[in-house]
Amino acid sequence: MSVAASLPPRKGVFSSVAAILVLFLAASSAPSPIYVIYQQQWHFTAWALTVVFALYAIGLLGALLVLGPLSDHLGRRPVLAAAIALEIVALALFLVAGNVFVLSAARVLQGIATGVATTALSAALVDLEPSRGRAGVVTSVAPLTGLALGALGSGLLVEFGPAPTRLVYSLLAGAMVLAMVIVARMPETSPRRPGAIASLRPRVAMPAHLRSEIVPVVPVMIATWALAGMYLSLGPSVAAELLGLHNHLIGGVVVTLLAGTGAVAIALLRSRSAAMLLAPASALLGLGTLISLAGVAGDVAWLAGAGTVVAGAGFGASALATFGTFARIARPHERSAVFALANTINYLGNSVPAVLGGIAVTTLGLMTATKIYALAIAVITFSALVLRLRQTRTQPRAAVAPRV
Repeated sequence: MSVAASLPPRKGVFSSVAAILVLFLAASSAPSPIYVIYQQQWHFTAWALTVVFALYAIGLLGALLVLGPLSDHLGRRPVLAAAIALEIVALALFLVAGNVFVLSAARVLQGIATGVATTALSAALVDLEPSRGRAGVVTSVAPLTGLALGALGSGLLVEFGPAPTRLVYSLLAGAMVLAMVIVARMPETSPRRPGAIASLRPRVAMPAHLRSEIVPVVPVMIATWALAGMYLSLGPSVAAELLGLHNHLIGGVVVTLLAGTGAVAIALLRSRSAAMLLAPASALLGLGTLISLAGVAGDVAWLAGAGTVVAGAGFGASALATFGTFARIARPHERSAVFALANTINYLGNSVPAVLGGIAVTTLGLMTATKIYALAIAVITFSALVLRLRQTRTQPRAAVAPRV
């Protein structure tokens, strides 16, 4: 009997691969509720905290750009095994971390491992169900689901479990070992082919004929991921210091409200066209950010939470709409470079504003910096809304314009 014949049916393999994708993203958000403890123990500034957060995004972006296509040439299984092994090393560093430098190294390695894993896992899901839309839905919903579950689970363990800075990483490392076993037993879904070295050259492009479609989408992409960066890095600190919510579980709930609502929005809106979602996504992001700001400024926790839910709906709709737009407009031979551009915009939008926000917190204070950050996001989102509305007005005119 062949090894493949002894494996569970491909449907079971699909579910296992999806679960590993959720696991990687859960591991990436697990440190968020613990950052407050690290700050208290090691006495580092908010600026250093956001740099630690940004290092993860930089490692992830670098992996996506350089190592992303590697599983197309080496196969899914060996690339996934290497990513899981690197993630286990990162989790081991988290376990022994005693200062911000070890924490930074752990986050960089975690970013690289997650970038490699997410591309290979997403490709494997498409390999397993190439003719169905389920793979696309799972690759959209699973990352936000993982972010929500990781932050919430970490918050629960930090608040109610022993060893608050170590237990969650021990459990995640055990889960990664199980993931390694699953990958070792899963069938290879992509045969080896030459060109692995050449594939390491990053390809990022904005073709001239796509600029009119891409440029109006860029502001909402930046605002979406800047908001995520704020919640994942500074969100627990805002809840503790400005709203007086010192329960560490709240740090996980803050992230879960944003990412979890985003995942639900994607699941509910998956059949809607990207063009239909762009304007509502911008409006919800801006409105939710302003409501949350009003709650923080007025020390009204439930209002800040309600705003986060509204912004989360915009977050999910935006993620669905922006990637849907890129998928619709890019020709087959352009997709790799165009999606590399999309990832570059997203993760620069995720990391750079977070670092600037950390600097602002250090120099201006948490409340002032939070107000500036939130207002900047609101301005960007409403600018995106205006651009989108102008685009929808000009497109019908272009469609009916007489040809010469």
